[in-house]
Amino acid sequence: MRADLLRELNAERAARRGCVVVTDLDSGAQRLVREAYIEGEDEAIARALRSGRSGLVEGTRTFLNAYLPPPRILVIGAVHISQSLAPMARLAGFDLAIIDPRTAFATPERFPGVDLSAEWPEDVLRERPLDAYTALVAVTHDPKIDDHPLIEALRTGCFYVGALGSRKTHARRVERLLAAGVPQHRIDRIEAPIGVDIGAATPAEIAVAILASVISAFRGRKMHAERRGEAPGA
Repeated sequence: MRADLLRELNAERAARRGCVVVTDLDSGAQRLVREAYIEGEDEAIARALRSGRSGLVEGTRTFLNAYLPPPRILVIGAVHISQSLAPMARLAGFDLAIIDPRTAFATPERFPGVDLSAEWPEDVLRERPLDAYTALVAVTHDPKIDDHPLIEALRTGCFYVGALGSRKTHARRVERLLAAGVPQHRIDRIEAPIGVDIGAATPAEIAVAILASVISAFRGRKMHAERRGEAPGA
């Protein structure tokens, strides 16, 4: 690989942006395709970015090396659902972190081995911003805690945004986000009630439903420009 191409690849990976190195096996020519500029590229490249799978393009001498950042789930709320979701997420291959300023809930004893921050989300997100390879799961039921990360998730184009609460609770949430200047088409991306509709009743079952939604959103995600509303189809 050329030195300049390697530098570009490393820069994309450091910034947690997906990309594909396209190699012509006959000539050895290589180029880097960034996820942000996927429009107009071959569908095989788009599939490689969605799946993260590298390989030879069928019927050609073109090899695709896909580089996707490790997908992660950021949970707002150290609640019973989060206790079940944390080990499930690890088994499914997702990094997971939990933020909750309520120190009675966010304790190492309740979440052993989990990346846990007993701070306000806005303080944590200044140091560890959201991105297109993060799923935001808001489960505190407290607007003072949930609303800011929801707004940030919609602004940055997280691949999944979900919030716990009834339809009535979500209607009030929509009013608050509109008042905060969030466009309706972005608010519409929030999955609420959260999770796949499997009739979940217990915290563990709700965690299963949430993880199913996250996996579905990750594998079927649009490119990040569309998620932010910068391209048709947002």
